[in-house]
Amino acid sequence: MRTVFVVAALALFITFVVSLVRILRGPTEPDRMMAAQIFGTTGVAVLLLLARITHEAIIDVALVLSPLAALAAVAFSRRSAGGQGERGEGARRSPHRDDEA
Repeated sequence: MRTVFVVAALALFITFVVSLVRILRGPTEPDRMMAAQIFGTTGVAVLLLLARITHEAIIDVALVLSPLAALAAVAFSRRSAGGQGERGEGARRSPHRDDEA
């Protein structure tokens, strides 16, 4: 069983290195963001693997990090789509607002 964990850890390490190279050299921002997502997912996988090996409560940390990685992807998507939100410079005025006063 220990051999399976060593092989899994080696595969995760290779994924870490490849995604780190893509983050540093990515030609476009979406490439870098996808690599960062893979980096985060791999981090969660490493934590789960460590939790399985050491029998400690690292699973809680992994459960906190996985939604944070998803929120980072949503934030990047909104930023790259040009969404300024309600109060940004691109926000439109409400047609019901009375500005003549």
